[in-house]
Amino acid sequence: MSRKILIVDDEEIVLKSCLRILGDGDYEVEAVQDGLEALRKIEETDYDILILDIMMPKIDGLEVLQRVKEMHPDIDIIMITGLSQIKTAVRAMKLGAFDYLPKPFDPDELKLVVERAFERRQLQRQNLDTKSAASIKYRFENIIGSSPPMQSVYRLIANCAPTNSTILLVGESGTGKELIARAIHFNSLRKDKPFVAIDCNALSENLLESEMFGHIKGAFTGATSNKKGMFEMADNGTLFLDEIGNISLSTQAKLLRVIQEREFKAVGDTHTKSANFRLIVATNKDLKAMVAAGTFREDLFYRINIFPIQVPPLRERREDIPALAFHFLNIFSKDVGKKVTEFSEGAMSLLVNYDWPGNVRELENTVQRSVILATDNVIREAHLMNIIETLPHADLDVPRTGDELKRIKKTAREKSVENIEKQFVLEALKRNAWNVTKSAEDTAMQRANFQALMKKHSIRIRGTEHDPGESGNS
Repeated sequence: MSRKILIVDDEEIVLKSCLRILGDGDYEVEAVQDGLEALRKIEETDYDILILDIMMPKIDGLEVLQRVKEMHPDIDIIMITGLSQIKTAVRAMKLGAFDYLPKPFDPDELKLVVERAFERRQLQRQNLDTKSAASIKYRFENIIGSSPPMQSVYRLIANCAPTNSTILLVGESGTGKELIARAIHFNSLRKDKPFVAIDCNALSENLLESEMFGHIKGAFTGATSNKKGMFEMADNGTLFLDEIGNISLSTQAKLLRVIQEREFKAVGDTHTKSANFRLIVATNKDLKAMVAAGTFREDLFYRINIFPIQVPPLRERREDIPALAFHFLNIFSKDVGKKVTEFSEGAMSLLVNYDWPGNVRELENTVQRSVILATDNVIREAHLMNIIETLPHADLDVPRTGDELKRIKKTAREKSVENIEKQFVLEALKRNAWNVTKSAEDTAMQRANFQALMKKHSIRIRGTEHDPGESGNS
C-alpha cells in the first residue's frame, strides 16, 4: 500500500528533523519549503498525508489547507505550529485538518499521529472496497456538508467508529441522527453484522419492551409465537435506540441492566439470554434537565453518555444548504422523471436564509415538493410557497397621524436597506464560491467591512468566525 508523505515547512531544521524521524519508517517522504511548491507537487503526486506548517511566507498553511481540502479532500493534513498559534491550529481543525502538533515535538509524538492517520485511512479503504451497498451508502464521507460544525462531526465519527464505545447522538428532530448512527456502524469493525434500529417514540411501553427483549408464546394476549427481540437480533452488530428520552422510567431500569450485563429475559420467559451488541442512542431532548426533573435515570444517563456527539441544526450550518439542496434535487428529479437542474437566485436565497425548524428532513421535503411543482428545469421562488408563507410580513396598519406616517416610512426604509444589504452580501459570496476575501475584492470593499455586514445579517461561511483581524481566506 502506498504511504506517501509530503512535509511543508520554511525552516530547514524542521524539515531535516521530520525526514530523519519518518525516514526510517515504511513511508515515502518528500519535503519542500514553500506552500506554492507544495500545491504544485500535490497536483503531480498522490500523497496520503501532508505535514504542514502554519506560518510560512508567500502563502500560509491555512490557505494551503483550504486549497488542498477543496481539490483533494482525501489527503489527511497534520498541522505543525508554534505554541503561540494554538488558537489558529484549532481553527485549522475546523477547516478539516486531521490533527496538529505544537513545536517542539518529539519523534514519538510525530510517529504516533502519522500512524493514527494511516490507520484511519486503512479503515476508510476497507469501507471503500466492500461490496456492501449499505456500506457505500452510509460511509460518513457521503453525509452532505463541509461546514465547520460538520467537520467536527466527521472527526468524532472517525474517532469513535473503530471502537465499541456507547455513543449518544444529541440533536433536533430532522438533523440526520440515524444517518450518523449508520455511518458509525458501517465504518466500524461490526460493519458486516446487523444494524438494528428502534424508534422509541413510535411504540407504547409494552410494545417497546416486546420489541427490545422479545417475547415467548403466550406471554400476553396476541403473543401467538416466540419472537426475537432487537437485542438478540443485534448480536455482534449495532443497536440504535432513537429518541431514548421518551421511554418510561420502568423501561429505563430494565434497559440499564441490559447495558451493564449484556443479558436480558424475553417477556414472559424465565431464561436469561445474552447478546454482544454496540449501543448507539439518540435524543432531541436535554437529558441532563430530565435527570434534574426526575424523568430520566441518572445512572442510565451516565451509562449512555460515554461518547456524546452534538448534531448541529441546519440553521447553524447554512453554508451546507446549497449542496444539500442540489443533492435532493438530483434524487427527486430522477424519481419523478423531470430534468430539473437549477435553482433561481431568489429561490436559493430563500433556502439559505430560512431557519428550517424541521432541519434537513424539512429541506428534503421542500425540494421534493418544488420538483413536483416545477414546469421547466428551474426551481423558482413561486415553488417555495411553504417557506414564503412563514416569512414575517410588514405591519400594514394605516397610520392615523403625520408622526406615525414618518415612523412607519422610516421603519420600511430601514427594512428595505437591510434586505438589500443582505442580498448584496449573499450574491457576492455566490459569485465568488463563498470565498470572503474574493467577495470583498469583487465588491471593492475592505475585508473587515464586508465581514461586518456578514456578521450583521448572521451570514456564516466555512472557516470564518467574523473576526476582522483574522487572516486567511474563508
